[in-house]
Amino acid sequence: MARIGELKPCKPTSPGRRHRVVIDKAGLWRGRPEPSLTTRIAGQHQAGRNNTGQITTRRRSAPHHRRLYRMIDFHRRRADPAVVERLEYDPNRSAFIALIQYAADGQRSYILAPQGLSLGDTVECGEEAPFTPGNAMPLRLIPEGTRVHNVELHLGRGGALCRAAGTSARLQSKDESYALLNLQSGEVRQVPVGCTATIGVVSNEQHKNRVLGKAGAAAWVGRRPSVRGVAMNPVDHPHGGGEGKTSGGRKGSMSPWGWYTKGLRTRNKKQHSSKLIVRRRNHEKLHLSTINKGSW
Repeated sequence: MARIGELKPCKPTSPGRRHRVVIDKAGLWRGRPEPSLTTRIAGQHQAGRNNTGQITTRRRSAPHHRRLYRMIDFHRRRADPAVVERLEYDPNRSAFIALIQYAADGQRSYILAPQGLSLGDTVECGEEAPFTPGNAMPLRLIPEGTRVHNVELHLGRGGALCRAAGTSARLQSKDESYALLNLQSGEVRQVPVGCTATIGVVSNEQHKNRVLGKAGAAAWVGRRPSVRGVAMNPVDHPHGGGEGKTSGGRKGSMSPWGWYTKGLRTRNKKQHSSKLIVRRRNHEKLHLSTINKGSW
């Protein structure tokens, strides 16, 4: 169990495996998922296309392996205790998941597995739950300085923040109405104190340090090749054209549609949730409105 989530280099039996580093899944459930908690993904994979078939997200393709979607309980509304039956790998997300069974009626459910959760542990939800990883409760009951994940943004809608592998938010302070959360991106925002959060850090912290090792492994997960703009023609990209290796002839790095790509902030300042953001991530960067005024 101690090896779950650690990095494991592959033996260099081929050029594609020489630098490949994967996540060690020893100790995870090796069987099929719970049938009652899985469903077939509706329709075919969109592969970055909208409802009319046009590509709206570049460099995406359908994964090379079929998947069953695991229905995760992001709400955690049941207050009675449940026992962790097993930890599983979920191909639809970067974090590991845990299958729990409630002692009252035997109902099973999937939750995000935090770091430190193991087989046989008991998880609870509600105001009487202890402050241990995997337990969920409203933010008003959580002590300041605690690391939380699966945080609700709106009361009763289920967790939306900090659900990826290795992510968490630190509860900085709270008052009668809002709790102040410090996110890993550097953003500090307010969340209503009645919203539910889960104690602990999401599992599989080393997911960001894995090395795919070859282009075929990227294709397995639905990534298509990326072409540099300076290698294109002028009709295809602002950086295209020129003799030999040129920088593109444009001031600053741009996307194919002329947007600056070196940290330009494009968020709408009139967005309704902006009033809850105390400090933006990378708050020193320029905004699109300043560029339109000619200060770029």
